[in-house]
Amino acid sequence: MSPANEGDGARARTILTPSSLNRLARDLIEDALPLVWVEGELSNVSRPASGHLYFTLKDSAAQVRCAMFKPRSTWLPFKPTDGMQVLARARVSLYEARGEFQLIAEHLEPAGEGALRREFERLKARLAAEGLFDAARKRALPAWPRRIGVITSATGAAVRDVLSVLGRRFPLVEVDVLPVPVQGNEAAPAIATMLAAAAAAARHDVLLLTRGGGSLEDLWAFNDERVARAIVASPIPVVAAIGHETDVSIADFVADLRAPTPSAAAELLVPDQADLGRLLQGQRDRLVVRQRHRLEALAQHLDHWHARLQALRPGERLARGHERLLGLRRRLEQFVAHGSERRHARLAKALSRLEVNHPGAHIQRTHTRLDTLQTRLCRAVVHAIERRRMSMAGLARTLQATSPLATLSRGYAILFDADSGRVLRSVGDVTAGTALRARLVDGEIRVRVMGE
Repeated sequence: MSPANEGDGARARTILTPSSLNRLARDLIEDALPLVWVEGELSNVSRPASGHLYFTLKDSAAQVRCAMFKPRSTWLPFKPTDGMQVLARARVSLYEARGEFQLIAEHLEPAGEGALRREFERLKARLAAEGLFDAARKRALPAWPRRIGVITSATGAAVRDVLSVLGRRFPLVEVDVLPVPVQGNEAAPAIATMLAAAAAAARHDVLLLTRGGGSLEDLWAFNDERVARAIVASPIPVVAAIGHETDVSIADFVADLRAPTPSAAAELLVPDQADLGRLLQGQRDRLVVRQRHRLEALAQHLDHWHARLQALRPGERLARGHERLLGLRRRLEQFVAHGSERRHARLAKALSRLEVNHPGAHIQRTHTRLDTLQTRLCRAVVHAIERRRMSMAGLARTLQATSPLATLSRGYAILFDADSGRVLRSVGDVTAGTALRARLVDGEIRVRVMGE
């Protein structure tokens, strides 16, 4: 082959570097393989200062290097050691720097839990297929529960945490501890029976199913199908708080709400009394402001009517009329002074007629009567204003007092004059034979006064 042909062949090749080859291989492996469960024996276990966990999983024929990174490596409930049989859930990957095939572990448990884990996954898939995990089936929790049933061990730390948080956040809530065993063979049927009994009693607004953390075997009662179906059948909303935040059970999936810890569940169940106090204080402040605005509007309305009454005072109208009369009198005097003799005669005749009718005395009596009426009117206006002021004060007090209808419901009645509709306040307002109306709490009756 000629040098030219060799150059053409080189240009047609795809040339990879070791790093690009390892990256391509890693991408192909991670895209092709999902999460896998691998069971084997631990060896070469190491945990450097970084906190990551490195180990090898092996069997009699092969081995594979593995890594578990923080924080998952710090969540393990046991200490991995060489020679231990474990079950790992991991992603298949490639360590590019060395070109080494490896597993990135996301979960690690002793191999004795492997059968339980597989049973857990089978039950989880079956119940999910039935729709028991669907969000549409879940019920909303009551915003203000009055009584909570806590299904748990009566002596465990979980119940102490729950009672402490509930007492601190909302002391008004009633809490019933419904004791059950939370691990062992008798735990699952006892829990299912207690759920059914609480549902039949219908005493509680919400139920909390909880216990502290533990291994998969310790928590197995909460993965029992009988417990799951009892939760689904309960007409009362159920909150599940099983173990620590990393622990997941079948009960968590079927419950109406899953809380990461017992304490967190207690916080989700009740409002904080401090927040509630602030809410009530805000409502009270708004009510006071609205009340003040209402009273100010009523006072302004009263001032408006008082101003109109002042504008219509008869005394002022009489004063204006008197001024007009004086003006006319001056005009009359001018007319008389500059008029003819005939006008003088007519004026003399008119004056004699006025003297006969004594207009001065009549005017004096009229002025006296007008003064009396003016005094009475002023007094009535002052009294009316005072009554309106007292009525406004009474309205303000009535907003804080009992409704008049509540007074009627205690056996009292209100009497009205049948003709005028006036409310009677004294025996002196009626005479024998007067027709009255009596208003009771459920209607009115007509009565007549038989005698004083």
